[in-house]
Amino acid sequence: MNLELQDVRIAYGRAEVVFGVSLEVPDKSFTCLMGRNGVGKTTLLNGLMGVLPLRAGTVMLDGRDITRMSTPQRARSGIGYVPQGHQVFPFLTAMENLRVVLERDRRSSPSSIDDALDVFPSLRKLLDRPAGLLSGGQAQQLAIARALVSRPQVLVLDEPTEGIQPSIIIEIEDAIAGLHAAGMTILLVEQYVEFALRLAQRYAVMDGGLIAHAGDTSTVDLATFSDLLAV
Repeated sequence: MNLELQDVRIAYGRAEVVFGVSLEVPDKSFTCLMGRNGVGKTTLLNGLMGVLPLRAGTVMLDGRDITRMSTPQRARSGIGYVPQGHQVFPFLTAMENLRVVLERDRRSSPSSIDDALDVFPSLRKLLDRPAGLLSGGQAQQLAIARALVSRPQVLVLDEPTEGIQPSIIIEIEDAIAGLHAAGMTILLVEQYVEFALRLAQRYAVMDGGLIAHAGDTSTVDLATFSDLLAV
């Protein structure tokens, strides 16, 4: 499923923070969006998902304009979104976090939970534990698994390695790589450059609310990356 942003502009009040960004994530591709803190990456994803309104531009999904769709409608159209920060429902158990998706998404079924847990089998022994008692890495795995219960065709991830212990990062990397190998289209926002470049086929770097550099990861210029991502 092809995802495309066309000349997207986003503002907080009168202050525009994303200045006409265009980005294509081709069907079954893996694209990574990188950049320093504060350049507009998360804002762009929130615009993509309808969490923030666009001042201008369009969001296209498989050639269909979804710009006016609500966030739930975009999710039902086939986009799974994992926001930054290991966002789970802390007072629900891990299993209840997964079942929440079943209640709101008609495409899901009990087998959807089993399939999501196959991606992160270590969660199976934690299903009765309140999500608020999980480690940061376990909560991140649960957040990704929850997005997978809706059987998305496009997965959008916002910094899934942030604050995660190295052993869990490896598990998350293997899981994301497996999802892509199975045909899922993936858009990843990430600051951990080595992680991103190991996984992605295409990259784009944001700077100052714009796409400053983009290309194929197989021909990436690491010196350019160092300059664009330097704090």
